[in-house]
Parts: sequence; structure tokens; C-alpha cells
Amino acid sequence: MVRDLGQSPRASAINTATLGFQAPISEAINAVARAGFGGIAPWRREVEGGDVKTIARQIRDAGLAVTGYCRSTYIPAVTADAVRQNIDANLTALRDAATLGAKTFVMVVGGLPQDSRDMGAARRQVKDATAELLITARKLGVKLALEPLHPVYAAERSCLTLLSEALDWCDEIEGVTTSPQLGCCIDVYHVWWDPNVMRDIARAGKSRRIFNFHVCDWLVPTEDVLNDRGMMGDGVIDVRGLREAVETAGYKGLVEVEIFSARNWWKRPMHETLAAARKRLASAT
Repeated sequence: MVRDLGQSPRASAINTATLGFQAPISEAINAVARAGFGGIAPWRREVEGGDVKTIARQIRDAGLAVTGYCRSTYIPAVTADAVRQNIDANLTALRDAATLGAKTFVMVVGGLPQDSRDMGAARRQVKDATAELLITARKLGVKLALEPLHPVYAAERSCLTLLSEALDWCDEIEGVTTSPQLGCCIDVYHVWWDPNVMRDIARAGKSRRIFNFHVCDWLVPTEDVLNDRGMMGDGVIDVRGLREAVETAGYKGLVEVEIFSARNWWKRPMHETLAAARKRLASAT
């Protein structure tokens, strides 16, 4: 039986991208806590260069869990030195994730390097880098969550586009285990269209690799495939059906709202967006 998010708002979290980065992270933390959510997922742009320990303390004092830390530096590159730099940047971010107490480090892995048409090479670079990052992630106690993106992003943002592919990579890199450190972030925006998504959600649950679950909606028409996501219930995604599948598969983590909305929600006050998210989590998620 799926959870009633209306009765249990603390079973939900806010990814700070939903608030449009319109205020410092300290204000976002307070706003999310006041709105009654149970968790927050900050972005590196809000944390790096700041006092990470102080940010972590404020999140704890606000009574919020850190569902994830977003996101990885893209990995594929033209030269080995550039790949090395990308891995090192992710190692630094992993250490910040541990300081924040993040349950996961969310990996959006990157697409084709400049002037490349070799998707296979890009995927090999990502898998090799992920295997290296996993060693440090285990030491730090932070899980790595591979996030497959909608295929429209394959060239620029992610050579990983299918949940089934992400699960294959997990098996290949980590092997079969009852305590996986490598798993998946399932975002409805990226998987809703996949005819095999229900099968693959069940597979992910069986292998205990569902680490994060993100919700929003796909608007019709969509004016910008990156920054025109909708609030749950405003588009065509069966958000509730996907959540039922994820929770039936064993996911007990927080349901995280992540909405990129340059023409709508990012223009609104944070309290208005948070109130709408809470209402839609209860009625349409």
C-alpha cells in the first residue's frame, strides 16, 4: 500500500532547483522546513565555496534529511587528462556530500565530448569513472545514484538514457550484492515514456537499487525540454502510477519534488511554490 503524502508531508522532500536558486541556501533550508517537508536536496552551486559544515548543521537543526546532493560533474571528455579532472571534481563533491550527510550523490553522467560521435566511448569513460568513484563513496558512506535522462539529452547531458541500462551498469560495476552502494535515481520526467519502465522498476526494487525518486510533470506543449517542467498534475505523466510502482518495489525513501520551470515556478515566491508542491503531492502524486 502506498503512502498518503497528504497525511504524511514529511515523507516528501524538495530539491532546491524547484525554488529557482532565487535565495541563498540558508533561506531555502528555512523555507522548506517551515513548509513541513522532511527533506531537502541541495545543489553544488549553492554549497561549493561556502562553509559546508555550517550548511550541514543548519539542515540538521531544521530537522531535514538530505535526500541527495546534486549533481556530478559530467565525465566524458576528449583527453584522459580532462576525464581525470572531471573525476577529481566529483571526488571533491563526494566529500561535500558526506559532510552534508547526504544519502546519495546524484550522477548525471554527461553526453558526448566535443566533436565526438562515439557514444560507446563516452559510456566506457563513465563506467570506468563510476567504478573509481564507488571506492571513495564506500569509504565515505555515500551512495552513488545513477540518473538516466530522457534520450533528448543524450548528446549533451547524459549518455545514460534508460533505467534498464543504469541497472545493467550497476550489475557490471558493483556485481550482485544485498547491500548495494551503487543504484539509481528514478525521475518520472525521464522515464515516463519508456514502455519497459514498470518492468525495470520492479527489477530495481528486487536488487535494492532504487535510491531516489523524483517527481514533476511533462507539459504539453513543452517550450523548453530542460527548463519547462510542470507541477505534478499539470501534464501527461502518470505520476501516481509510477510512485505506486516504485513503492510496491520496496522504495521507502522520500518523494522528492524537482521542477525546472523558468517561465512559471521559478518566477514565484518560494512559499507559493512550496505550498503548491505540498498540495500536489497529496492530490496528484
